Amino acid sequence: MNRKIQLLSILFLGVSSVAFSQIKEEKLVLNKKREPEVKKIEKKKTSVETIKNYPPEEKSQTPVRYTITDVPAVSDFKTSTIQGEDVTPKFDGTAQNNYLQFGMGNYGKILLDGNVSKTLENKIEVGGDVHVLSTSGLKKDYDWKSKQTSATFGAFLNSYGDKGKFNVNAEYGLNNYNYYGIYALQPAADVDLKQNVNQFKVNGYYDFYSNEILNDVRVKSTFLKDHFDAQENQVSILANFSKHAVELGGSGINLNADLGVGLEAVKTDFAIRDKNSANFFNTNLAPKVTFRKGDSYLMLGSSFSFLNAKNSNDLMAEKLKSNKTYWFPQAEFQFAAAKEFKFYGGVDGGLKLNTYGDLLQENPFLLSDQYLKPTETKYHFYVGLRGDIDETFKYDFSAGYGKMRDIMFFKANSIFDDVYSMNRSAYDFANTFSAVYDDGNVSDIKGSIQYFPLENLVLDGELRFTKYNLKNYENIYNVPLFNASIGAKYTMLDKKLLLGFKGIFASDRTTNSFSIEGVADAQAPNGMIFRSLENTDDKVGGYADLNLSAEYKIHKNFSIFALGNNLLSSKYQTYKGYKVLGAQILGGVKITF
Repeated sequence: MNRKIQLLSILFLGVSSVAFSQIKEEKLVLNKKREPEVKKIEKKKTSVETIKNYPPEEKSQTPVRYTITDVPAVSDFKTSTIQGEDVTPKFDGTAQNNYLQFGMGNYGKILLDGNVSKTLENKIEVGGDVHVLSTSGLKKDYDWKSKQTSATFGAFLNSYGDKGKFNVNAEYGLNNYNYYGIYALQPAADVDLKQNVNQFKVNGYYDFYSNEILNDVRVKSTFLKDHFDAQENQVSILANFSKHAVELGGSGINLNADLGVGLEAVKTDFAIRDKNSANFFNTNLAPKVTFRKGDSYLMLGSSFSFLNAKNSNDLMAEKLKSNKTYWFPQAEFQFAAAKEFKFYGGVDGGLKLNTYGDLLQENPFLLSDQYLKPTETKYHFYVGLRGDIDETFKYDFSAGYGKMRDIMFFKANSIFDDVYSMNRSAYDFANTFSAVYDDGNVSDIKGSIQYFPLENLVLDGELRFTKYNLKNYENIYNVPLFNASIGAKYTMLDKKLLLGFKGIFASDRTTNSFSIEGVADAQAPNGMIFRSLENTDDKVGGYADLNLSAEYKIHKNFSIFALGNNLLSSKYQTYKGYKVLGAQILGGVKITF
């Protein structure tokens, strides 16, 4: 019977390749996260639970590196040919800090990835990692250059003491690419479309083993500069104070009290076009109390933000300054009727500073001149149901409704100079985007499942439906109404062979776009100028994108791997004008030591 199920599982992985596909270059990075990802569905109960105040010696046996990470409820598959998620499954329980892997594939793709660490005396671990991924781009689709390279180089230090653990890591990142998404003009093949972004990050983190008073402290700093001399400096400090596990009489109810205190400062300056400048300083306080009994709990709290903001550009007579205090509700309950059925609900809100660095992670094809504003979620109500059925099927489904101010999304830019000439800047071919803002309401439905039919087979799926009703814009641009993913991981041949599948899907998106034509103008130097017409209801098609991967351990220290991306070879667009690579096959070797 088990053999039949295994055959059906392999067939599932194969047949799926005919139906689904994935959208851009995935980073083949192993163990790159410095902080454990927060999964929306808990692991099987047979696995070891992560408990904050477990003994220090136990922590030293399984060192973990940390970063400040926000994991979305649904896979956030960024639609860029160089910004991608790692869709490669990992061998469970066999991760090694010291490894080197190299791979090559079509589209001139080259991968170099490595990590090395050494534990010194006094439980101090030092190490570094490197990741480089390059591609020659879509030479057959564009006359001009579309090649891209991304690279990160990092170093870290971990120290495990008697009272807590300390981490500091530094990382330099480089994205070198082109504004190749030109659809309204036909420039020469040698046109300069270059953009590059350099970013340096330094993060520090201290976590006390106990939850007494000071729980943990995080410091995060980022320094960014791009090809057009945009500069951004950001620093944030977050301290969590807590008192946990206070018993309330003999009721069996425990009380947890928490207070988060955060400071964040961002300064951004742009050097082209309107020369926008933004300066934000935000202070945040988040007190909360939680009453817990078994798996049921009630959390009550609030969040306060005190924002000082300054904006200016060449169009303003003077700086626009504001000081504002925000209050947001924070509450959540869970009623556990049984482990199979846990009903929950709540309300939250918050203030998000939109930085140039964050915007580039979502859309690297931005104009290097943005007007930055924070996005305010006044409130967001949600209800849901989650559970664990016989440790075999896990699920989490919820629906929500919220009210937001200054919702940020991306609008396509037209040309900036109407002179009838192709001798223009890299960003002046109707090939860039700018952040725009609008108030409105948002409705969302999301869900995730995990299924364990066999010990060596894991199936998972996620979906999200998001609908915006805006005050001024009829449609939100470049945001799909629906996106989803399904995946599978299967090990066989005595766990020497690992097969993986990931399919990612999205509905079409509304965007604006431009048609540009030359018209006669007697006042122009050469008697012609460019005139542009805007279409505010253009569509960028949806996609179904498939990825398959395989890794085979020839030896405990040597393995070979292969990764196939976008196997349906659909060169669909992400943002208007930006096609993704077609079917990609990459193979290589990995050495662990």
